[in-house]
Amino acid sequence: MKIAIIGANGMAGSAIYKEALERGHEVTGFVRNKERAKEVLGDKTSLIIKDAFELEKEYLEKFEVVVNAFATDIEKAYLHVDLATKLVALFRETDSPRLFFILGAGSLLDENNERFVETLRKAPGSGNWIAVPDNQYKQLQFLLNVDNVNWVGVSPSATFSKGEKYPPVLGKDHLLTTADGKSHTTSGTMAVAILDEIENPTVIRDRFTVSD
Repeated sequence: MKIAIIGANGMAGSAIYKEALERGHEVTGFVRNKERAKEVLGDKTSLIIKDAFELEKEYLEKFEVVVNAFATDIEKAYLHVDLATKLVALFRETDSPRLFFILGAGSLLDENNERFVETLRKAPGSGNWIAVPDNQYKQLQFLLNVDNVNWVGVSPSATFSKGEKYPPVLGKDHLLTTADGKSHTTSGTMAVAILDEIENPTVIRDRFTVSD
């Protein structure tokens, strides 16, 4: 399949890029920093150097799947919502490409059926970073009202960090915990789950979650 990854040099994007290549897909990374991307992905990487907000339909319509692995500074966390609205606007009333959004864990529900972002808000110093989970939740709220674009979202567990891949455990709207009693997802596990869903679609215009 032809797969585009926006933010291919980031933690999530690079893991997805490498997993897709391993599986024999034709992958192109959209990045702003060519040198940084080649350091992360290798010299033979297929890249298009373009800011995500400069992308137009002509750049993306040839792909079967577009994975949005965009990340930004905390003070501009609202760009998560802005980019989602841009991509949706480009592909209204179409089935292709399929838009894949990596969302945060904040929109998930905890063991008390409380929104996890509200639990995070109570953490000491959360004012310095809560904008990211807040805006990723807003991103999901926007997507859930989109019914004429082929999209899917995925949320990691409470802790999302760089790491090797494990067989993914999937869920719907609640935080998952692993055998160690913690809630975590590695970038490698996330990549496996995303490629599994790309190759064998089961979620349409909805969100799922993945855990190690």
